[in-house]
Amino acid sequence: TMQSSGHRFRDVEHHPLLAENDSYDSSSSEADMAERVWFIRDGCGMVCAIMTWLLVVYADFVVTFVMLLPSKDFWYSVINGVLFNCLAVLALSSHLRTMLTDPGAVPKGNATKEYMDNLQLKPGEVIYKCPKCCSIKPERAHHCSICKRCIRKMDHHCPWVNNCVGEKNQRFFVLFTMYIALISAHALVLCGFQFFSCVRGQWTECSDFSPPVTVILMIFLCLEGFLFLTFTAVMFGTQIHSICNDETEIERLKSEKPTWERRLRWEGMKSVFGGQPSLLWINPFAGFRIRQLLLRAKKGGPEFSV
Repeated sequence: TMQSSGHRFRDVEHHPLLAENDSYDSSSSEADMAERVWFIRDGCGMVCAIMTWLLVVYADFVVTFVMLLPSKDFWYSVINGVLFNCLAVLALSSHLRTMLTDPGAVPKGNATKEYMDNLQLKPGEVIYKCPKCCSIKPERAHHCSICKRCIRKMDHHCPWVNNCVGEKNQRFFVLFTMYIALISAHALVLCGFQFFSCVRGQWTECSDFSPPVTVILMIFLCLEGFLFLTFTAVMFGTQIHSICNDETEIERLKSEKPTWERRLRWEGMKSVFGGQPSLLWINPFAGFRIRQLLLRAKKGGPEFSV
């Protein structure tokens, strides 16, 4: 995943002032903003997000129509078809929730005299204001030059999900990488079985497409599956490692010495995925409310216009 160079090394180390769960709600405009759908209008990010969906749809097309439907083994087709499509739905749902979830943005423009007076600072206590979005920076927050906001526990900005990965959407990003890795591995296994059956039998009988078209479609699927499996498996492992060590990618790259009390490994996992281990950990639909989304869509347009 790409990271913008604009937010890696420009942030100033700051004294911890606001706790991670503190919020700024004294402005009615912020309350109205929270009711809007979160979406970043970044051209590169939107293109990458669309490409992600198209590649998953392509893989689903090849698996379903080139390999499974022409198969003479009914249960082989049904079981693998249901499994692959379920994983694809989970992957794309995780992608949507990563893209449309507030990653933990600090309220813009909250560095007002009234707000700082309400903080009741002690004599000599230092606070830091982000000069780019005029917000008071909480501990472990970093400014994203693409989102144009300071993000709590910002790990990186990922163009493939057109959003930052931060405090509130890291869980969905981890699920996205996990499910993409699983469907990539599944597609590679199915390609292996398909090539074996076609070589052993008749090429004209193993697919409804002509042999050259079948080979080209499967070669592209193998390349896609291998690249996506490698990329997402590495990213998944990196994210789990960061969660267990309670350290974001930016903090690791900058070799920041922790000024916060690090959570134990298991506590870090429970903090990101929520509560005790359960099937909800791997369910991207957990906490999703269609009615709330529809109401937010009626409130106004996208939150950002970048």
